[in-house]
Amino acid sequence: MNILGIETSCDETAASVVCDGVKVLSNCIATSLKDHQRFGGIIPEIASRRQIEYIHWVVSEGLSKAHLTLNGIDAIAVTRAPGLIGSLLVGLCFARGLSRATGKPLIEIDHIKAHLYANYLQLPKEKPACPQTRLPAVGLVVSGGHSSLFYVKNFKDFKLLGATRDDAAGEAFDKVARILELGYPGGPVIDRLAAGGINEEIKFPQALLAGSYDFSFSGTKTAVLYYTQKNKSKPGYSVPKVAYAFQESVVAVLTEKSLLACRKLKVKTLLIGGGVAANSALRRHLRAEAALQGVDVFFPPMALCLDNAAMIAGLAFHLL
Repeated sequence: MNILGIETSCDETAASVVCDGVKVLSNCIATSLKDHQRFGGIIPEIASRRQIEYIHWVVSEGLSKAHLTLNGIDAIAVTRAPGLIGSLLVGLCFARGLSRATGKPLIEIDHIKAHLYANYLQLPKEKPACPQTRLPAVGLVVSGGHSSLFYVKNFKDFKLLGATRDDAAGEAFDKVARILELGYPGGPVIDRLAAGGINEEIKFPQALLAGSYDFSFSGTKTAVLYYTQKNKSKPGYSVPKVAYAFQESVVAVLTEKSLLACRKLKVKTLLIGGGVAANSALRRHLRAEAALQGVDVFFPPMALCLDNAAMIAGLAFHLL
């Protein structure tokens, strides 16, 4: 079964064809990131306008790279929520129109749950990160808009355990990058600088929120702001050291909460998804701590960490 996936939840316009819920036949993405960089963040109106311009071309390219026409597509999948409302409407209207015109079934997908499914997708010449037999699992989704923890019983049964109470992890990275005058997006540059700023002298607070699987990173971000304001003009002030201390604080919380859920629920499989899943420190810390606790942790390929339509099409196969 070939499913055409369409994803427009934020600034990307993406289309993909996935066969039998696993094999990625195409994965096409057009981004408007450069249009937003000078504003230091995503401007919803710009994002949706670019998606209106891109979507027909991206879907056509997705079909072409899969060596298929619409006649070879069995169903159409599209992101329903969450996301920027204008951007979501571009994808939804296009997919609904395409479904009606072709008579193909339409499946509307939760974007956050799809991020976890990215671990089960097979890119060309690669194996899936996680076998589909590895369920139930705990799933951690960390991105610019979300920090959520799930119990995944099966591909139709996701139970939300906890979510962010304020800033999502990726959002905190972007805001700290702005404080440190590093530009947008903040995640990649902080990850890169932190590698050269290893230290033990700077420590930022961690909100563990005992008794809850929820997350809070606003306090850590504010602590970075106060530290920077107080020390920026002093000798020895180091942006890489601040970046390292901030990243370590965020990663420690994500690691502790995820593995706590695994212990409490007696689950041995941990799935990670979302843009922050590409962070090298998170990958390193989670793998090390999970190994000590007998938990197998899985990360999607880098190409499937960020928003993409393959994860939408893949999850839709099971719902259909």
